[in-house]
Amino acid sequence: MIAIDEQLRLRRFDGRFDFALEWYLDPETVYLVDGVRNAYTEERLAAMYNYLDAHGELYFIEILENGAFRPIGDVTFWRDDMPIVIGEPAYRGRGVGKRVVSALIRRAESLHYSSVGVDEIYSWNAASRRLFESLGFRECEKTEKGARFRLELDQNSKKQQKI
Repeated sequence: MIAIDEQLRLRRFDGRFDFALEWYLDPETVYLVDGVRNAYTEERLAAMYNYLDAHGELYFIEILENGAFRPIGDVTFWRDDMPIVIGEPAYRGRGVGKRVVSALIRRAESLHYSSVGVDEIYSWNAASRRLFESLGFRECEKTEKGARFRLELDQNSKKQQKI
């Protein structure tokens, strides 16, 4: 568990994800994630979560509502990628993603990583690009459908010390 603040936390993947299928049935969400609008099946979602869990730290983003935490998205953390999905549309554009990625940057710093990256942000996903750039990530390489981004943590720490 990573507590971000009183209302937001990251809960480590525990193999249960039935509640998340609804997010990946939405064509617009899938387009932002995969660049196509083909809804997921339960088997495809299981395969994705198993892959992400094997390659990084997979978390569900949970928000406190009516005294209980409930999942609204997912994020995976590893040195070279940080895929994040706010599955509940009502929480998009409300700063949740920025709070989550900021917490994962702090985690990377605590692990003494010199940098972290995002493998690909599609050119049509302007919101994701703005999110990562607002936290200091810079485009480092073009890809077929967008670009890779990287954040140098040593520079980020020095920048924050000046503020």
